[in-house]
Amino acid sequence: MKAKELTLTALFAALMCVIAPFSIPLTGAVPITLGTFILYLTGAVLGWKKGLISVAVYLIIGSIGVPVFSGFGAGIGVLAGPTGGYLIGYLFCVAVVGALVDRFSTRFWAYPAGMVLGTAVLYFFGTAWFLIQSGGGLWPALMTCVVPFLPFDCVKIIVASGASFALRRVLSKKSVLRLD
Repeated sequence: MKAKELTLTALFAALMCVIAPFSIPLTGAVPITLGTFILYLTGAVLGWKKGLISVAVYLIIGSIGVPVFSGFGAGIGVLAGPTGGYLIGYLFCVAVVGALVDRFSTRFWAYPAGMVLGTAVLYFFGTAWFLIQSGGGLWPALMTCVVPFLPFDCVKIIVASGASFALRRVLSKKSVLRLD
């Protein structure tokens, strides 16, 4: 990895650390955050390999106690708590987004398609872990963990698709990002 790519990978991890802690609490245990917005950008701009590294750095930073998780949470306890499945799901989401965009980077449809598929994977991990933690049923978990977030995630996907498509093109033309 070139120094420019390494810097960009670290920059996306830093953006996630700065933006993800801000959240809007809902009635359930899962808040609305901009973490997924940065996650979409990370996968689409960096691709699956560098995106995975960036998200792993973010998760390590939060795990060692730096308050970078939603609501300024930190530590292993957050990963083991009700929203921990979403945080672990970040890895799989960024990989899905990045893999699809890497394969079809010149086609705009790949950006929202990758983000929608990545979100489905993220919802799967988050909801499954929430079910384990809460001991409740699937329908209440879906009503807590998925349904309230659909409109917000749709808006994030629309904005992130346009932004990442443009950003990836600019960075590749400037030789900041190697698309391989």
